[in-house]
Amino acid sequence: MKTGDKIPEINLKRIGENGMEEINMAEYIKAKKVILFAVPGAFTPSCDQKHLPGYVSRAEEIKGLGIDEIICIAVNDPFVMKAWGESAGATGKVTMLPDGNAMFTKAAGMDVDLSAAGLGTRSKRYSALIENGIVKKLNVEESPGNVDLSSADTCTAWLK
Repeated sequence: MKTGDKIPEINLKRIGENGMEEINMAEYIKAKKVILFAVPGAFTPSCDQKHLPGYVSRAEEIKGLGIDEIICIAVNDPFVMKAWGESAGATGKVTMLPDGNAMFTKAAGMDVDLSAAGLGTRSKRYSALIENGIVKKLNVEESPGNVDLSSADTCTAWLK
């Protein structure tokens, strides 16, 4: 995935109000201006203590800058992503999308092998501004533990 690319047409499963539902990522965001940020894993130290909390705390400000939705994606199952979002206070602020089989992550070319840490295939840490399904800005961290280029602070600065 790079600036100018279309978002992959990959179906993801999440837990909605009526149970398990499937959404096509490209279709879901095709008429929206979104911030999509990806993390290596739910409840992992940098993701849980730095990355998601920044977007939760700045959600109102970010949306006030013209963003329709803030989306967090991780290679985790729907149950874990739902629980993580609830525990982080993300409900109504950040949409938690699971990529349980890393299909979106691989199609976007954002997969990384973190087997050495016991995590298997995960997503690189990044953030993207996406308008009508097209990547307009992309920041990818060099290390999975870094939360600088992809932080809510950096995102807010792009939008101002």
